[in-house]
Amino acid sequence: MIKEKIYIENIPAIVWGEKSSKAYIFVHGKMSNKESAEVFAEIVASKGYQTISFDLPEHGERSDQEYKCNIMNGITDLTLIGDYVFRKWDKVSLFGCSLGAFFSLHAYRDKNFENCLFQSPIVNMEYLIQQMFIWFNISEEQLKEQGEIPTPIDTMSWLYYMYVKEHLIDKWNAPTHILYGAKDNLQSYKVINDFSSKFNCNLTVSENSEHAFMDENDGIIIATWMNNSI
Repeated sequence: MIKEKIYIENIPAIVWGEKSSKAYIFVHGKMSNKESAEVFAEIVASKGYQTISFDLPEHGERSDQEYKCNIMNGITDLTLIGDYVFRKWDKVSLFGCSLGAFFSLHAYRDKNFENCLFQSPIVNMEYLIQQMFIWFNISEEQLKEQGEIPTPIDTMSWLYYMYVKEHLIDKWNAPTHILYGAKDNLQSYKVINDFSSKFNCNLTVSENSEHAFMDENDGIIIATWMNNSI
């Protein structure tokens, strides 16, 4: 697999595959990095696409930077990446995983993608934050008063929560394929199904998979879904 390390503004990125007029932007999820695009890049390369992956804030080569991986910075970075790719390639598609999908839904709502794949997407962050209130016995009032509260998953932020509540996902035009694990505890089936119905997505449900798709057979499930969705 051909890969070229580049920087887009100050963001470390990789361009995968032989030169083509078609490309996928690959947006990884939490606790991942740009190198995680390799399997996906190999699959789409066989269909004539290049892949551009990059490190989200606080991930990969950016782990030691004082630049938070929040929705505001995510939108800023994805906008820079998107503008670069749309300038360089004639046809652009998108892959987003988990938090990467959530950032994409905000940053790319006005972009015209040829195709889109979302794996375990966070499509309703308000729902997830409200679940965290329950899991960690935290109230909205406590979060508002303290501003930020650390949890075993992530630091909860009142500003982040307010942003999410005030910026609902109300527009998404790309033809979209979603892979969802029925045992996903971060987004309910209803949340995913409502999103899929609203935006006419092609929804694939893996009955025995969790959010991370890390079990023994999940690699085959992911690869099959990717091949069928490209």
